[in-house]
Amino acid sequence: MEQNEPNKPETQEITEGLAKIKTLGSVFYNPVQEFNRDLSIVVLNTFAKDYKGDSQTVWEAGHKYDDGISILEALSATGLRSIRYAKEVKGVKEIIANDISIKAVEDIERNICDNGVEDLVVASHDDATMLMYKNRKERRFDAIDLDPYGCPSIFLDSAVQTIKEGGLLLVTATDMAVLAGNSPETCYSKYGAISLRMKACHEMALRILLQCIEAHANRYGRYIAPLLSLSADFYVRVFMRVFTSPKKCKQTLSKLSMVHHCTGCGSYVLQPLGVIKTNEKTKQMKYGLPTRGFPNICEHCDHPFHVGGPVWNAPLHSPEFLAKLLTEIPENLATFKRIQGVLSVINEELIDAPLYYTLEQLSGTLHVETPSMGAIRSAILNAGFQVSYTHMNKTSIKTNAPSELLWDVMRAWESQHPVNKKRLVENSPATNILKKERKFEVSFEHHEGANPQSKKMGFLRFQQNPMPNWGPGTRATAMVGDNKLEKRKRNQGKRKREAST
Repeated sequence: MEQNEPNKPETQEITEGLAKIKTLGSVFYNPVQEFNRDLSIVVLNTFAKDYKGDSQTVWEAGHKYDDGISILEALSATGLRSIRYAKEVKGVKEIIANDISIKAVEDIERNICDNGVEDLVVASHDDATMLMYKNRKERRFDAIDLDPYGCPSIFLDSAVQTIKEGGLLLVTATDMAVLAGNSPETCYSKYGAISLRMKACHEMALRILLQCIEAHANRYGRYIAPLLSLSADFYVRVFMRVFTSPKKCKQTLSKLSMVHHCTGCGSYVLQPLGVIKTNEKTKQMKYGLPTRGFPNICEHCDHPFHVGGPVWNAPLHSPEFLAKLLTEIPENLATFKRIQGVLSVINEELIDAPLYYTLEQLSGTLHVETPSMGAIRSAILNAGFQVSYTHMNKTSIKTNAPSELLWDVMRAWESQHPVNKKRLVENSPATNILKKERKFEVSFEHHEGANPQSKKMGFLRFQQNPMPNWGPGTRATAMVGDNKLEKRKRNQGKRKREAST
């Protein structure tokens, strides 16, 4: 009787969207990223329409068009994403599915043939950065997708040079611990910005990534125009167009800010790195530096600040592009409801109010009973300011109101729901905030705008964890000669052996 070969990797069959692929198991695949891939398909379809601007052309998915868009998936792994692009994105000219692993490329080639997309997808075995550098002059791409394991910064320099004028750059970062403030020194070394541990850490992560991409683009007289930025599951994902204009690169300084974050109450203030003044008569722009000083102590709770950044302080999204996206979501996508809900919340977000507070942060700081979200939102709206949720946190409060108003709202709430005096320790943030007088009139009367349209429509706005033990998984081992389990066994007790010698 013939026995199976020991340690032979099992063949895994995967069906997603219109693609069916096989992998030997050594190449990285994460099913949780289906939402990422579905959304990318919607974005690419909408972008291709705008980018080519030919309303007379009726494109279909799965067909090759000489006047269509060229796509590079620089880190392809199984080839699943590229194959889905070939079958589900309309108006494609060519897709390059690249990977540095020869085993991954073998999988990609086999999957291309099995799916019958040989005329659209070409497998490439190369280092991603070198592939882009080699194509940055003679042959550029209309869209480049970077979805690495961890930090994408090493690929950005070559990517911003290899994208065509007005082309689409899609970038994922999964090293959220670094971007969310657990290791600010590592964040600075990778992204050129200091991350902070704050309630708005997911938006901070997005803004750090965008400023990093902008910095790489500026070195070549280019700049970015974000279309959509989102935080989902265990990663952040940004979609942007890249343009060339040394003149507009001068505006970058005004799009960046340092973030002053209070260590006591969690309040934050953004300090722009640059300012732009426009002459009303000549309409000429004049660039300058801000002259405003900044206090060392928080005006609300008398505690010191941490300083992070620089971060991107310009809009994260394009309202015009979002409006088009919401009309382009195919209902046959597996994650249709989630895409519809997330984009609807993003469409409602205030675009000129960087970062956000959370309900539990405000109430927890004062040790008071947590108010309803409707009460807080109504109070802000009744005071004449705007407020919205953000898709990044279901208890988020994104507003253009000054932080003084927020703490006045919480003082008014505390007057109706008094805090236990035993919890008011001397010089604590709660004590220092509550002893200050209110400057704003606060009304908790229900405001009709307190309930957003996305909630009224019953959309799936905030996704629960899609499966047990979900996360970014482990790095692909296709490039490694040794089997992962064998490596673990070999290293078992390594420290004890070294100590005894």
